[in-house]
Amino acid sequence: MKNKIETISNLFEGKEIRSIWDSEKEEYYFSVVDVISALTDSKDASDYWTTLKRRLINDEGSELPTNCRSLKFRAKDGKMRNTDALDTKGILRLIESVPSPKAEPFKVWLANLGSERVDEVFNPEIAVNRAVEYYRKKGYNDDWIKARLTGIVDRFKLTDIWKEGGITKPLEFALLTNEIYKSWSGMKASEYKEFKGLRKESLRDNMTDIEIALTNIGEIATRDIAKEEHPNGLKENLNVAKRGGGVAKGAKDLYEKETKKSALSQSNNLNYKYIDEKLIEDAKEKV
Repeated sequence: MKNKIETISNLFEGKEIRSIWDSEKEEYYFSVVDVISALTDSKDASDYWTTLKRRLINDEGSELPTNCRSLKFRAKDGKMRNTDALDTKGILRLIESVPSPKAEPFKVWLANLGSERVDEVFNPEIAVNRAVEYYRKKGYNDDWIKARLTGIVDRFKLTDIWKEGGITKPLEFALLTNEIYKSWSGMKASEYKEFKGLRKESLRDNMTDIEIALTNIGEIATRDIAKEEHPNGLKENLNVAKRGGGVAKGAKDLYEKETKKSALSQSNNLNYKYIDEKLIEDAKEKV
């Protein structure tokens, strides 16, 4: 599969690391033996991984090997073979476990990342500045960045209201967010991302002005209705989220009537495209 997931492709400087996209979990899974081959001088990456797994389990009590998924990747001979795979977090933990000189630069990189996050605990402005610089490098102008950061704050205001209404689980927050999206766009967040050709990228970072405006209207309306009615529990909050999304749906319908064009756009801000759209289920078929 050809992709441009930055964390991995940039890290290994163009070396082939086979990956599979799990659209349900919205996560990449990477071939462990490919990473080991890139990090070591081992002639047989599979044997190296077998030995490393044994050491991690027996000597260190690591759960890393048990977190692997057995997925089918296309081998050099063209056949699909079961291969251990880890998500991004697992791959970064794997790098830390590989005793190889080639792995040292990556370990330094990981250590620096950890140090940066510690610094942000003492000075949160560092994180904000990092976000601003990241968006600038991506080509966003300062007005867009200001609006984006404001939107993030407004989102926290909504989740705070949900918490007051008894919402505590990540799944519940996701269900409520999906209800708002479905009510005005007809799509859940994951479906909306697929519509735009996105995977792990942020949906809002790839919306048009009108899409962002409608998203904001739906969330603000949901928040204000909840502040007035004080819904409690998931069922009541879902009803409010649906109504809040309905406010945005009314704005969407009026916009489309007056402009004679759809408020929903398949455009995104990516400078790359995903080529292989093979479903994860295909990769898990038996030989």
